[in-house]
Amino acid sequence: MGAFVVGKLMRGATVLLAVSFLTFIIGHASGDPVLLMVRGDATAQQKADLRHSLGLDRPILEQYATYVERALRGDLGTSYRQRVEVSRLIALRLPYSLELAGVAFATALSLGFALGVIAALNRGRLVDHAITALSILGQVVPGFWLGLVLVLVFAVYWQALPVFGSGGLQYLLLPAITLALPTLGRIARLSRGGMLDVLSSDYIRTARAKGLGERAVLLNHAAKNALLPLMTQAGLELGDMVGSAVIVESVFAWPGIGRMVVNAVLQRDFLVVQGCVLVIATAFVLINLTVDLLYARVDPRVRAR
Repeated sequence: MGAFVVGKLMRGATVLLAVSFLTFIIGHASGDPVLLMVRGDATAQQKADLRHSLGLDRPILEQYATYVERALRGDLGTSYRQRVEVSRLIALRLPYSLELAGVAFATALSLGFALGVIAALNRGRLVDHAITALSILGQVVPGFWLGLVLVLVFAVYWQALPVFGSGGLQYLLLPAITLALPTLGRIARLSRGGMLDVLSSDYIRTARAKGLGERAVLLNHAAKNALLPLMTQAGLELGDMVGSAVIVESVFAWPGIGRMVVNAVLQRDFLVVQGCVLVIATAFVLINLTVDLLYARVDPRVRAR
């Protein structure tokens, strides 16, 4: 088990290093950040002095090595636009992103599994077809389009819910639905397929032959085993939500990391972009590492491999 964990940690560190390097190179190739910081009447010498003070006149690989060294200490630099530490900006926005992703993920996972089980138990009936149609619709509808439709319906026509900013539950409802629907559709379809496979297994027929009630068979045997394939998918879905939150937060003006990334890109505030991308990539790696460890804990065959 120790070697398994070490191997996963090394792969995760490699991924983070690659992501940080690509983001660093792309950011520096997008333009000169000094031009964003000086006034329009600044002289060439003033620009050169500022570039030297920031270390931007050094070789690119040397700059990257310095960035990695500081990032390991928690120093992600200072925003060119806001003149505030990037780590502080992320700390202010991260709780909002975690709140949105957490609510959306919990909703999608619980409701998606329940709908998948209901569809499997009613295979071929109207309920099954309705849930399957809803699942497919949730996967094919673009998130930004769904968000705009919800804004149009609930804010413009009905004026029932606020759609911009943050506050109580009423502010969280629409962005959480927009973020959760695609994941809900995939979880429901996967749960339905997994439940159908489990219900046709020999041990389920044996349990019923022993006289166990249908409730006990479903809860103690079928549902437990149908959950195993969902563990890996759930980790991927949570990571996908972290990325999709960039669009959803922009549509609903939710004050999370995703919206901050979009604003930083528009303002060419490269250090903010690099810091946010690194935090998102770290979250994705940690999510997948946690899922792998849980799966190895549940299934001894993974540890054996």
